[in-house]
Amino acid sequence: MEHPPPLRVAFVHPDLGIGGAERLVVDAAVGLQARGHVVTVFTSHHDRNHCFAETRDGTLRVSVRGDWLPRNIAGKFVVLCAALRNLYLACTMVALGGARDFDVIVVDQLSVCIPILRLTSARILFYCHFPDKLLTKRETLLKSLYRIPFDFVEEITTRMADCTVVNSNFTRQIFKESFPSIKRLPKVLYPAIRTEAYNMSVNKNLGRSLRGKTVILSINRFERKKNIALAIQAFSALQTLCPRQFNDLVLVIAGGYDTRVTENVEHLEELHSAASSLNLRTIVTKSLLSEAVSTAQVIFIPSFDEDHRTFLLATSLCLLYTPTNEHFGIVPVEAMYARLPVVAADSGGPLESIVDGVTGFLRRPEPEKFADAVALLVNEPNQKAVIGAAGRRRVEEKFTLDAFAKQLETCLMGMYEEFNWDALAVFVVVTGVAP
Repeated sequence: MEHPPPLRVAFVHPDLGIGGAERLVVDAAVGLQARGHVVTVFTSHHDRNHCFAETRDGTLRVSVRGDWLPRNIAGKFVVLCAALRNLYLACTMVALGGARDFDVIVVDQLSVCIPILRLTSARILFYCHFPDKLLTKRETLLKSLYRIPFDFVEEITTRMADCTVVNSNFTRQIFKESFPSIKRLPKVLYPAIRTEAYNMSVNKNLGRSLRGKTVILSINRFERKKNIALAIQAFSALQTLCPRQFNDLVLVIAGGYDTRVTENVEHLEELHSAASSLNLRTIVTKSLLSEAVSTAQVIFIPSFDEDHRTFLLATSLCLLYTPTNEHFGIVPVEAMYARLPVVAADSGGPLESIVDGVTGFLRRPEPEKFADAVALLVNEPNQKAVIGAAGRRRVEEKFTLDAFAKQLETCLMGMYEEFNWDALAVFVVVTGVAP
C-alpha cells in the first residue's frame, strides 16, 4: 500500500503541561512525525520543568505564544481567559504567517480558535476529549448565565471543524447529546501509548524504603473530579478484609500537580487530611528515597518523574483508577501494558479499555467494592501475573501508538477526500467571510 505524501501538521494545545490530554497530543505529534510528516506544536504555555520529555529534548518543535496573558482574573473568569489566550495564539499563527505553512491543523480542548484558523487554507481536525460545557459546575444563576455564550460558541465553532474525532464511544454519545446542531457524528480514535517509552529499565534503588511492602497505586492529576479519596477509603477498608497483610500494604498516590493551579494545591491538602482522619500515616514527598517513606501507609508524590512512574508501574500490585464517567483514561492502558491489574469505576472510557475479570475489575465507585477487588489480589497474588499478561496483550492489540498514528493519518488524509460542506457553510454564515 502506497504511503501517503508527507503533510505539514500543526497542533494547537492550550497548556503543554503534564496530563492525559497532553500525553495524547505529544504521542499523536511524535507518531505522525515518525511516519514522515512535519510537525510543530503551538501552545500558550510550556514550562520546561513541568512537561513531557519529548517537548523539551528536541524531539518535537514547540512554539509558545501569549503566555503573558492572564490565566484568570482574581481567581475568576478562567474560561474567559482561556478563550482569550486561545484566540491570541490562533491570531499570532495567522498574522505571523505560521498557520499558512501547514496543510492540516489539529486543535484540541478549545474550539474557539477554529474560525480564525479557517482563514488559512489548512484543513482543521478537532479532537474532542469531552465537551467543555460539561466540565464546569453551575452552582448559581449568575454562573449559569455567564456560561451561556461560551456554550453557544463552543457548539458553533466545533461545527466548523472539517473533521471531529473523540476518544471513546462513551464520549461520542455525550458529544451527540451535547451538540444537537451537529448532525455529523465524530469518529472514534482511541488514545494510545508509545510502548517503547514504557520499556525503560527500572531503577530498583527507588524501592529501598519499601522493602517487604506491597504497593497499591493510584495515578491521577490532583483534581476533585478524579475522586482520589475513593482510593484512600478503599485502602482503609482493607484493614478489615486483609488484617494479616495490612501492615505490609502501602498506598501510593502520584500524579500531575501544578502549584499555579489552586485546585491542585487545595486538593492535595484535602486528601492528606482525609487519610489522616482515617488514622493512616501519611507523607508528601517528591521521592521514594525519603527515609520517612518506610513508615508511611499513604504516600503522596505530586508531579512524579519518569523514573518513579516506571518503578511504580513495574512493582505495584495493582492500579486503582477512581474517576467516574472518565472520558477515556490513558492511565489504565499504561498500567495494563505494565502487566498491572486495574480496578476502575464501571463507567465511561474504562468500560471500553478494560475487560472485567480478564484485564482488571470494573466496580461501582464505592470503597467496599474497590476494596473487595484489591483484597482478591492481596489474598491470591498469583492472579496478578494472569491478569497482567492479559492486559499486556490487550494493549498490544488495541492501543499502540503505531495503530493510533495510522488511524489519525487516515483521518487527516480523509479531510481532503471528503469535504465537509456543513463546516464551511457555518463558517461563512457566522463570519461573513467567503472562501
